[in-house]
Amino acid sequence: MPRIPRVKFRNLLQQVNTAVTTNDKGRALEDLIAFLFPVIPGVEIAERNVLNAFATEEVDIALWNNRDAVGIYFMPNIILVECKNWSNACGSQEVAYFVNRLHQRGCDYGILIATNGITGVAEDLTRAHFEIATALTSGVRVVVIRLDELTPLTTSDEIVTLLKKKLCQLVVSGTNFL
Repeated sequence: MPRIPRVKFRNLLQQVNTAVTTNDKGRALEDLIAFLFPVIPGVEIAERNVLNAFATEEVDIALWNNRDAVGIYFMPNIILVECKNWSNACGSQEVAYFVNRLHQRGCDYGILIATNGITGVAEDLTRAHFEIATALTSGVRVVVIRLDELTPLTTSDEIVTLLKKKLCQLVVSGTNFL
């Protein structure tokens, strides 16, 4: 169970919270995630900020998952991560867009890091929660993680446990937030 280096983690969290411009906010959250996920055994950053061939879509982070037995063995080898460091919750249009990108690339799992969550009511599957639930019908699973869920983490095991919990909630209830 590798520990998350606390000083670096706190510094990156501070950058996420204090960035001013839209670009700086996005970059700060991506830097945090690019630091955090490789702490998980078998996970590495495969690509970052890559545009598609038509320069119309960007993948924030692509994880390569070697499916280590103490890592995220239950997830596929390639996982796309979308980072939204917004002052408000991420809306249904942005969630649907991410789901569409996953589907178009043949990815059945994605992670949306939304600092302030997503819009709607989880129990009622309204707004962005509806898009997450609807994606399940086409075999696409989107795990949504808020910044306040990352902040207390101290080890790779805790990240893995968070992902397991979110996936189970998603499949059983159609949302990540019950």
